[in-house]
Amino acid sequence: MTYKPDTAETKELIQQLVSIPSPSGYTKEVISFVEEYLKPYNVETKRNRKGGLIATLPGNNNKEHRMLTAHVDTLGAMVKEVKSNGRLRLDLIGGYNYNSIEGEYCQIHTASGKTITGTILLHQTSVHVYKEAGKAERNQVNMEVRIDAKVKNEKEVRALGIEVGDFVSLDPRVENCENGFIKSRHLDDKASVAILLQLIKQIHEEKITLPYTTHFLISNNEEIGYGGNSNIPEETVEYLAVDMGAMGDGQSTDEYTVSICAKDASGPYHLGLRNSLVELAKQRDIAYKLDIYPYYGSDASAAIKAGHDIIHGLIGPGIDSSHAFERTHEESLECTLQLLYYYVQSELQQY
Repeated sequence: MTYKPDTAETKELIQQLVSIPSPSGYTKEVISFVEEYLKPYNVETKRNRKGGLIATLPGNNNKEHRMLTAHVDTLGAMVKEVKSNGRLRLDLIGGYNYNSIEGEYCQIHTASGKTITGTILLHQTSVHVYKEAGKAERNQVNMEVRIDAKVKNEKEVRALGIEVGDFVSLDPRVENCENGFIKSRHLDDKASVAILLQLIKQIHEEKITLPYTTHFLISNNEEIGYGGNSNIPEETVEYLAVDMGAMGDGQSTDEYTVSICAKDASGPYHLGLRNSLVELAKQRDIAYKLDIYPYYGSDASAAIKAGHDIIHGLIGPGIDSSHAFERTHEESLECTLQLLYYYVQSELQQY
């Protein structure tokens, strides 16, 4: 009998996660949320010095371990400059384009803990004033934050407590649709974080003893390249990143299956682990797609680059319009969770 996840609960958890601001470097609140979520399930957790969270479930075999990871940090920005016109210039956190955040509501998180709202706009937005507004390049020079406060100059902005280096988060605009879709910013990778949390809950409720001690790393620096490259126990044999599947022209990934990555910009993932995941999906009749993500790196590839002697893999739900206006479907969430459920109960790769 195939495990049937509660996708409504998964989507609700995703909605809670994406609603917590957490650009890379500003993740304390969302890590605390994850920590609290896990408390009822008697999971051993600890924080690493980078601020990520590691949850561990003991297994029958404690000499060979597994590690699964998903990242809770998101794209965002920092205040680069307080401009003389009372607006803010940004420096982006993570790999995305300015055109994807034009017109977006945002929050400025000051060092004192105060939050001030604003809107990210092209300086030349008004077509009644700027004839060539449509042709202006969307870049750091032309884009700015209009603060929701009565400020006309740099001095008045600083009087609010806003300073260079303050974090700026984007409004997720999350919406759970009745037909199974969920659309929001930051599904990369909070959809997969929710999936891992649901997996841990299911293991607890079914009183499953895993064949191998298994660690779950909720990393908090993936978007800047090094969230999952440390705190990997020496006993770890397999390391599986659970991240988004990239969609677009030439891609096989869609919003209704689990995407199994064969290769990304870092190179091929471990063939044996990939084949094992495909075989599990076939055996359990789980819809999947094999794919290559040409402009992509994961916590698993970061771990390999850091020199860890591991078998690495990458799977995840298919996410449309990544690093912009993201969307997926509950069928993709279900397939990903099903594959992980059977994977953590399977045998390790022979290396």
